Formats: sequence, C-alpha cells, structure tokens
Amino acid sequence: MSVITFWNNGKEQSGKTLSIAAIVTQMAIEHNYKILVISTGYKDSTLDRCFWEERKVKRNLGLFGPNTNAAMEEGVVGLETIMKSNKISADQITNYTKIIFKDRLEILPSFKGEKLEYDEIKTYYPEIINLANNYYDLVLVDLDAELGQDIIETVLNNSNLIIASLSQRLASINYFMKLREQMPILNSKKTLLLIGRYDKYSKYTIKNISRYMNEKNKVSTIPYNTLFFEACEEAKLPDLFLRLRKVDEEDRNAFFISEVKRTSDNIIYRLQDLAMKM
Repeated sequence: MSVITFWNNGKEQSGKTLSIAAIVTQMAIEHNYKILVISTGYKDSTLDRCFWEERKVKRNLGLFGPNTNAAMEEGVVGLETIMKSNKISADQITNYTKIIFKDRLEILPSFKGEKLEYDEIKTYYPEIINLANNYYDLVLVDLDAELGQDIIETVLNNSNLIIASLSQRLASINYFMKLREQMPILNSKKTLLLIGRYDKYSKYTIKNISRYMNEKNKVSTIPYNTLFFEACEEAKLPDLFLRLRKVDEEDRNAFFISEVKRTSDNIIYRLQDLAMKM
C-alpha cells in the first residue's frame, strides 16, 4: 500500500493530470492492483473528462433559494461530512468515488463547489490520503497548487513516491534543478522525474535531459499522442487503452503505449526498491 504523489511547480502546464490518467489506466488494465486517484484541485475537470461525461444536475428551489447541487454530497464533500462525525473507516471511501474498472480503478474527483468551502475542505486531504492508503494498494494523488504550501509539504512528506512532472523546456528543467536544492525531498530516491507531452523529435530527448540533469535513471515520459488527447476530451480513455493493448510495433501509437508502460513499470519498480531498503 503506497501513496504516489504527482507534483509540479504550479506555474506551467506540464501535462501532469493527463499523465496520471494514462498511467493509472495502463496499470489498471495490466496489473491486479486496487487503485485510487485523488484529484485535489478546485473545479478541475481534466481528470473527469478522461473517464466520464459531465451530467447536469437539476437544482430544486427551496425556502432559502437554490439548494446544494446533489452531486456536492459525493466525492470529497461526502467524505468530509462523515470525517467530521468521526464515523469514517478506510473501506467507506469507495462509497464516494467514481468506479472506472471494478476492483481495479476508482477516482475521487476534484471539488466543484464554492471557493470558501474548498478552502475548508482542502485541509482534510492529508487525512483522506492516509486513510485511503489503508484500503487501496496504490493511491495516486494529483497535487494541486491551490492546496497551499503547508498542505503540499505535508502530502509530499507522507508520500512513498513523488513524481515530479516537468515540461520539455530548458527553462522548466533549470527551474526544477534550482528548486530541488531548496527542497531536498525532490532530490531524494523517492522522487522520479516525468516529462509530460513529450516530443521525441525535440533536441531535449530523454537521453539528453537525463545527461543534462545528471540523472542515473532514464527520465520517464508520457509522449504527445493525438488519439490519447482526443480520448481524454471524449471520456474514452479506457476504450483507447484496451484497443491499443496489443498494438503492433510498426503502429504509429506504439511509442506512446511503450513509454506509458515503461513509466508505469518504473514507478512499480522504484516502490519495490524503496520498500526493500526500509
């Protein structure tokens, strides 16, 4: 049972959330893990769109105006309610998630309500993550800058593995190299580097980036892929991965699938390696 937290500097688009979507879909199909993804953002529907279409929920007018959206009692809101009553157990979390693959992959969506409510609810994320870790084999956290530095540091320190998501830009790479001098945890064995939206034709190739950053292990990537990004907009990501599961090596999508698999395998291997050294 491990917590894997996906982090970026919060200042640029690195493809972090879509990278998580690709990795967990591949893991759920190829491995027998019970996986939970926790989206910690505010009104972020990026992960939602990969797996299900948005539903419009009707609001009923009450005595004091429009009532709360029925969906608001799902997800992290529902969890917060029962956590306040101290009646929650680890296995109850699954009652508030979206099931993608039964007994394999579930998602706790981001908060969609008002900002003031989010500011209160976000303080519960470290507790929710720790609780989930007692029930799921793997808990993947999409860490959002909206949480604030104190909560971010708490989640990072409590994680078994950190995936630092970078863009394929020299400025992004240089900024991260400076940042990990200030944050030793980003320079430890429990941190892996991931390039999202990777373009293999760029001069900043996996090999060059690894050499430039003096990384002993080859940097992981989630390549840019047209079918992948379209599927993520159309709630068809599971269908895409199932369709490409046995893709031929000559297929134009073979590199994308092989890199997602390599990244997933790197994560599993590093978790196993860290566990052996504890």
